[in-house]
Amino acid sequence: MKEKVLIYQVLPRLFGNKNANRKENGTIEENGCGKLNHFNDTILARIHDMGFTHIWYTGVIRHATQTNYSSYGIPTQHAEVVKGKAGSPYAITDYYDIDPDLAENVSMRMAEWESLIERTHKAGMKVIMDFVPNHVAREYHSICKPAGVRDLGEDDDKNMHFSTKNNFYYAWGDLDLNDVRQSKPEFKAYAEKDAAIYEPYVESPARATGNDRFDNRPGCNDWYETVKLNYGIDYCDASGRSYHYEPLPSTWGKMTDILLYWASKGVDGFRCDMAEMVPTAFWSYATQILKSRYPEIIVIGEVYDPCQYRNYVKAGFDYLYDKVGMYDCLRGVIRGKRPASSITHEWQEVDDIRDHMLYFLENHDEQRIASDFFCGDAMKAIPAAAMSLFFQKNPFMLYSGQEFGERGMDKEGFSGVDGRTTIFDYWSPVTLAQAYQHALPKTVNKTGAGRQTDGLTPEQKYLAATYRQMLRLANEEKAIREGDTFDLMYVNPGSDHFDPRTNFAFLRKKGEEVLLVVLNFSIDARELGVCIPGHAFDFLHLPEEEVSVTELWSGGRRKVELKKDGIFPVSIEANGVRIYKFNVKMEESEFILNEHHKEEFPPAHTAEHLLNQLMVRMFGCERSRNAHIERKKSKMTFVIDHKPSRQEEKEIEAEMNRLIEADMPVTYEFVDRDHIPADVKLDRLPEDASETLRLVRIGDYDVCPCIGKHVRSTAQIGKFVMLGTNWDEASHSLRIRFKIVQ
Repeated sequence: MKEKVLIYQVLPRLFGNKNANRKENGTIEENGCGKLNHFNDTILARIHDMGFTHIWYTGVIRHATQTNYSSYGIPTQHAEVVKGKAGSPYAITDYYDIDPDLAENVSMRMAEWESLIERTHKAGMKVIMDFVPNHVAREYHSICKPAGVRDLGEDDDKNMHFSTKNNFYYAWGDLDLNDVRQSKPEFKAYAEKDAAIYEPYVESPARATGNDRFDNRPGCNDWYETVKLNYGIDYCDASGRSYHYEPLPSTWGKMTDILLYWASKGVDGFRCDMAEMVPTAFWSYATQILKSRYPEIIVIGEVYDPCQYRNYVKAGFDYLYDKVGMYDCLRGVIRGKRPASSITHEWQEVDDIRDHMLYFLENHDEQRIASDFFCGDAMKAIPAAAMSLFFQKNPFMLYSGQEFGERGMDKEGFSGVDGRTTIFDYWSPVTLAQAYQHALPKTVNKTGAGRQTDGLTPEQKYLAATYRQMLRLANEEKAIREGDTFDLMYVNPGSDHFDPRTNFAFLRKKGEEVLLVVLNFSIDARELGVCIPGHAFDFLHLPEEEVSVTELWSGGRRKVELKKDGIFPVSIEANGVRIYKFNVKMEESEFILNEHHKEEFPPAHTAEHLLNQLMVRMFGCERSRNAHIERKKSKMTFVIDHKPSRQEEKEIEAEMNRLIEADMPVTYEFVDRDHIPADVKLDRLPEDASETLRLVRIGDYDVCPCIGKHVRSTAQIGKFVMLGTNWDEASHSLRIRFKIVQ
């Protein structure tokens, strides 16, 4: 089964913190800190039960902090170049180390991280971690790098502003932090051992900041705590920006090695911070190497320039933030500043790369929905979350606390009250503490029996249950997970029964399953009439008939007459969601097909399709022209350019069984010869083949014209067992003998 990617973003520093002091600018001793070990089997099971497929553990790699770990051999950091007591997770001090704040046993911090990866996988989820390629902390120094690895900047010629051999950019003169110092309170050591942390920071020569400040005088609003990494671009060239990729810049190899290092630990994906500040040439180089060794790994890019989206997709990114488009649009719709109909424009702008766009409503950079700076009420975002989850097949990300209506209105320290949950301070968000960390008190009923309760309000529990329902539906419903989308807004202009300023509607379809999704961004309940145009019937192959409809939100059932350009009546509450599910059946008797006399064994015949496509992909050959598929054993012949090795033969069997276990749906569609997809070849059809053809699709893996019998999904095939092969050197033909074991 193809899975819709659903990501839970969490800062372990905040998530697992049981300390409720919440002192402004508090130290780790005063305010506490969450630990990696707090993600035990129970908590991970709860997160997975919400419907999440991935967890993005934010801020795991060691970064600059004002906390002293010198007794463990960890270098201290000057407070002047650290934002907040806890520091920014994006000012990395050692790319090969784990943040000691997150460890219960600092000396075993890497082992604790590896154990968390294992527990997360055991819970049924995959692990995403940060990769910060654009900049590092001012005082970067790796103490955990593997043997033979040269440190960033270790071999730099500091007399050169720019060189492809340098990892950093150098400015003339010493670093001038006067503007930064004036913006900060006076630093005082809390203990004698901390005195060095609060001494003035000195850097000579100065290095460029992470936000591309190339002189020696960064301001308080610059990324003064970081230094820019050099990927072969001379930003200060006399003739303008110039690119120097030959010979290979030193930084390229070092940063690619870091990706491979963490992938070897079992990490399943990377969220790449400010990816657009690093050239696509590097990403093409790094992702190709990374994915050649770890084909299943995903790479997510923080890119804010829509004009560059396609370049970064081509460079190997699986997913990109859809911030400037869809996030900004949905934020405006939630706040009543933009009409719901504007959603159509935003998805159309990136329709050609729609599966690569990552939807979200909160993350660590954005203001909380429930904050006074956004809309003050987490409930208002429910239809926006439904749109993000249900409209396309692309992934969705939720920031921990969003599901409970976390407000982010605390004055934590460095950030102040800005509607965000701090990433710079030791803190404990109230909703997360109430939901996951506090010892749960017992309440006693009339019989004297006790039960565990948490500190959440009824409204928070309702919100969490609503998100759980939406997240689970996103992968439980085939039409959402894999189906086609039809936007209904162009035929639903403003009327007494539909308001495009506050209402949005669309269809999803996969196979015979159809969903009508209707959203209401209004604070008032509405009685709507949704028009379904004739074009939708043609595009999605819908029949005009009476159907039995189930409303997935409430469970109600009713009969509805489906007619081209007809009206579908909808009753919907304030900030509500309606999902109407019904099945349609296109009778094959409507189409004239060739008569089929073979009595096939459907599991083996479906395996034939899979094996054909697998051989095409592995060896670049054509599909088999000589196949004998039987219940007891089958054989197929392929013409390939070399005799496969034993290892390659083993890979064929292993990959076949992996494809079978993926439980891909097997579906049919009927097309005439004028509408054949470009990737479908008709050269093997009989001369008397009918004008209408039946295409058999196995997920997104294979499509082939066929009138035979098949199973409904690949998991129904059973186990693929290779019985042997025969090789003919003269004809370069390989005969594969196999059977299906059920």
